[in-house]
Amino acid sequence: MFAQRPVIVLNPNTKREQGRKVQLGNIAAAKAVADVIRTCLGPQAMLKMLMDPMGGIVMTNDGNAILREIQVQHPAAKSMIEISRTQDEECGDGTTSVIILAGEMLGVAEHFLEDNTHPTVIIAAYRQALEDIIEILKEKSVEVDVNDDAELFKIVKSSIGTKFIGRYEDLACRIAIDAVRRVRIDDVGGRCEIDIKRYAKIEKIPGGTVEDSIVVDGVMINKDVTHGKMSRRIENPRILLLDTNLEYKKGESQTNIEITKEEDFTKLLQMEEDFIKKTCEEVIAAKPDLVFTEKGVSDLAQHYLMKANISVIRRVRKTDNNRIARSCGATVVHETNEIREEDIGKECGLFEIRKFGDEYFTFIEACKNPKACTILLRGASKDVLNEVERNLQDAMQVVRNVLVEPRLLPGGGAVEMYVSRSLRDRAKSISGTGQWPYKAVSRALEVIPRTLIQNCGANTIRTLTALRAKHSSIDGVQSGDSTDNSTWGVNAETGELVDMVELGIWEPLSVKLQTYKTAIETAILLLRIDDIVSGTKKSTGDDEVKPKSAEPSEESMKE
Repeated sequence: MFAQRPVIVLNPNTKREQGRKVQLGNIAAAKAVADVIRTCLGPQAMLKMLMDPMGGIVMTNDGNAILREIQVQHPAAKSMIEISRTQDEECGDGTTSVIILAGEMLGVAEHFLEDNTHPTVIIAAYRQALEDIIEILKEKSVEVDVNDDAELFKIVKSSIGTKFIGRYEDLACRIAIDAVRRVRIDDVGGRCEIDIKRYAKIEKIPGGTVEDSIVVDGVMINKDVTHGKMSRRIENPRILLLDTNLEYKKGESQTNIEITKEEDFTKLLQMEEDFIKKTCEEVIAAKPDLVFTEKGVSDLAQHYLMKANISVIRRVRKTDNNRIARSCGATVVHETNEIREEDIGKECGLFEIRKFGDEYFTFIEACKNPKACTILLRGASKDVLNEVERNLQDAMQVVRNVLVEPRLLPGGGAVEMYVSRSLRDRAKSISGTGQWPYKAVSRALEVIPRTLIQNCGANTIRTLTALRAKHSSIDGVQSGDSTDNSTWGVNAETGELVDMVELGIWEPLSVKLQTYKTAIETAILLLRIDDIVSGTKKSTGDDEVKPKSAEPSEESMKE
């Protein structure tokens, strides 16, 4: 009989962890990420200062911006950071809430795992709770009139009241609403298209104060005219947009020309000049006052165009060219011999070049019906401007969400308490062990009002108990009055309980739906994991590479 040899499947250098240890490790990692940004929720949020490897500094309380800069090793922590990015891309708001909520959803599942409840039972209860939450939120949401500026102001204030720009909230609200309305295009089918990323550009110029920030009725780019004698101010200009060279075309690859006679060289130069002259004549024939090109402009072309009293700006970015086209009604032309009268933009009211600091900026403004705009931000330093830009992006996303889906929910933790109470009531009708994880979801939702109370320095236990009591009196029947208490939440400035309808704190339904879906689905995903195999690099020479621990160390979370 031969002795049976052990079968080695995994590389000996890999580290493998299985079972309960992995699940509890994932929960610990998720809670550690949530704890990093827990203090960044609400209007009394603290800022985080982060230093990147290049020595740059980021000061922000935006959940996504913080987690983007943090380096983590644990795979579960990486997936938590990913959900913050997803929330930011999808809604622009709720990046901090989604991480705190996901961390709490996993936190409440911990003692079920310790009691040997199978993860599948917990997951089934979480899925059922998510379906019920979506149904409750849609029932609770109220329609809003998107043409009413006062209503939109309230919604945007709720979003930016928690940010650095909160002290300039009236200015920020006006800028965000103006910018989004300008880039909105209503399709024939009643669907509206709002592309903030492409057509609402933010330009940051250090200097001045935040109050000097404006929305330009058109486009602003960091360029000057190519020749000093060209006009720097033109009223009602005819604008031509090109993405072709106004210089002699060079060969695609290395080109060799063999010349035998001296006259041939002269002829070659003459051909180049003739080509540029012909190109310029085709441009001049269209009678534009202003030409933008994405490519270069030779000295000879500048000379011809200057003589024709045409101002030229070269090497414009393609994105800027597209925004100019949307602003002034022009079409980007690819060949000069294809220019038609309808390609010329005639809707611009003023072209002017202004100087800020040491740099020149081109303004194309007073457009009749601009479908693109530029937000000009001023501020004391680059750090302030970067934070204001992040806050404004969030504000514009909120306006976009409301215009696309005009339904709102009360903020300040009111909707979380309402959903929590509704889930507790529904849990009574659920039989079997699934009832307890279902109830745990209702407990986890209370983390949002609890964190808001903590961050403003109020008494957490007393305030949260009072808020629970408010919501437990269904529609005020038990407390003897006829008012609806389901809109009561926390005033996160003072820590007092107030009616969110009176305070005017509202949140878009789309943001809340996305927050709950992302948080619960991430918790479900991480609870399903029962095995982590971490591969390691090959050891070189005498240096032995130790496999990384799957447990998150305090140092890795703080990096």
